Amino acid sequence: MRFFRPLWPLTLAVAAAFSAPAQAQSLRALVESARQYDAPWQAAQAQLEAAQHRAEQARAGLLPSAGLSAGVSRTENGGSQWPRNVGLTNQTLGLNASQPLYRPANRISLEQAQRGVDAAQAQLDAVTQELLVRVSQGYFDVLAAQDTLTFVQAQKAAVSEQLAAAKRNFEVGTSTITDTREAQARYDLVLAQEIAAENDLRVKNLALEQLVGQSKLQPLPLAQPVLLPEVQPDNPQHWVAQAESTQPLVRQAAIALEVAQLETRKAETGHLPTIDAQVGYNTQRAPNGTLTAPGVSSRTHSTSISVALNLPLFAGFAVQNRVKETLALETKARADLDNLRRTLAQNARAAFYGVQSGLGQVKALEAAEASSQSALEANQLGYQVGVRINIDVLNAQSQLYQTKRDLALARYNVLLGSLKLRQASGHLGDAEIQAIDALLAQPSRE
Repeated sequence: MRFFRPLWPLTLAVAAAFSAPAQAQSLRALVESARQYDAPWQAAQAQLEAAQHRAEQARAGLLPSAGLSAGVSRTENGGSQWPRNVGLTNQTLGLNASQPLYRPANRISLEQAQRGVDAAQAQLDAVTQELLVRVSQGYFDVLAAQDTLTFVQAQKAAVSEQLAAAKRNFEVGTSTITDTREAQARYDLVLAQEIAAENDLRVKNLALEQLVGQSKLQPLPLAQPVLLPEVQPDNPQHWVAQAESTQPLVRQAAIALEVAQLETRKAETGHLPTIDAQVGYNTQRAPNGTLTAPGVSSRTHSTSISVALNLPLFAGFAVQNRVKETLALETKARADLDNLRRTLAQNARAAFYGVQSGLGQVKALEAAEASSQSALEANQLGYQVGVRINIDVLNAQSQLYQTKRDLALARYNVLLGSLKLRQASGHLGDAEIQAIDALLAQPSRE
């Protein structure tokens, strides 16, 4: 008679895989930590701040400017007409201000700088979305590695039970040594897989720790049973339209085209006049006289108000060639925008169909998991009554745990794919991260 014992270690290992650790972190918590630590995100934030200050610098070209000047000079005079050397001191003080009245190039520069702020904001949005995807990728990589290790350990416990049963049956003469050797070979193989899984989990943990700037991370697992959301709206054209209009990289390229068009307008102003209003107040003091009246202190004051007109006449065809250059750059910016829109539209389609395919794969693997579980139980029962051999049970066990690993990975791929779909459409933010958190097991409170 063959002996078989329930695989309690297997059940306990699988249950532990889906229980939340006491100090586990949610995806949103790790995203917030990464924002304080990630160098590319901080660089984009600094770039936005620099663009805002650059816009204020451009605004200065339309505002008045004022300057204060002062000076002291000393003149020594002597000769046949002077009986002795005469030293004269001259002190000057002036306050001058200027207000641009008509400088079209300065106004266009301000518009360009303001569009530069919008471009920097779009860049920050793109980097933020990329950060969300990178953190989510690292998060799910750790969960997948944990699941793989858990399933390998559960399989090792099951194979260990089967090896023990084969040895007992061989001792009582109800099976051959072949059963024992087959079970031993499978146990050694699973042991090697466990070592590889442990190393992979260690590497994935290190990658996530480096990304968020924390150590000893414990990501929350998915809550059981897992309910994956469907893609809404279920229409690829909707996601493509959003990718072509609101995706941060598209916005940035569209702004670059606008800036190029403004640059053409600014180059055309090279033929236009500039008009400035100028106001000045100057005082001059000679404490020990002048050349015409030595020894007699004098002070003079002058106030001036003027309007200065400057009209360019000829600059060696520099303006015409500058306009031609900016027109060519404008064409380049338009081509870059068209190419980017096509690329992101294709990315949105691929991401949409990837999520749809992943959802179908999850359903198929869920059915395969149930079938593999039934097949294992049938083989275990057949092994007990003598109509199945040891290798049949081992193969059924291997198939079940491989299916479990594939199912867990497929679920993570669907969740990550849904985030990438929203990134491709330009609508990935904290709300989507919170939606993922809602699918995670709540941390236990002790």
